[in-house]
Amino acid sequence: MPASASGKPIEVWFQDEARVGQKGSLEYIWAPIGSRPPVVRDNRHDSVYLFGAICPSRAVGAAIIMPAANSEAMSEHLKEIGTQVAPGAHAVLVCDGAGWHQKGGRLRVPDNITLLPIPPYTPELNCMENVWDYLRGNKLSMTVWNSYDAIVTACKNAWNFLIADPDRIRSIGHRSWASVSR
Repeated sequence: MPASASGKPIEVWFQDEARVGQKGSLEYIWAPIGSRPPVVRDNRHDSVYLFGAICPSRAVGAAIIMPAANSEAMSEHLKEIGTQVAPGAHAVLVCDGAGWHQKGGRLRVPDNITLLPIPPYTPELNCMENVWDYLRGNKLSMTVWNSYDAIVTACKNAWNFLIADPDRIRSIGHRSWASVSR
């Protein structure tokens, strides 16, 4: 933890990014046994990246939608997360080991955030994987988007749907091992 975090309240945040686009995934749906319910699936390739982060203890989040996943996009997301950290607090941001999450180079980390990478091949430690599964299952699958702007709008609406329900953020994001004792 950097010296700048000394004596400040600590918030645990989780971060990840998801590709959302025309060539999406199909989610499971309830249907009678032996039936094959018809669903639409788009085979075009336009997509965006939804960068998202949540703080389960405060039931808040921060997201941006970008055309690519790279260090510049991650830096913008970190800046947005930094604006959502409680005033006077310091965020420990749990994230995976993607190349654009690595310190140094072009990644800019705000002073009120410390990155905490999880070990390789452990997505179960990052509750954002569950957020993506929830949003895909409820808002971002079995849809045909006719334009890039329509994908962006769908991502925005899905994220706003999640953020409008603090109890859902707490439910999906709570991890007993990721708490701060005061």
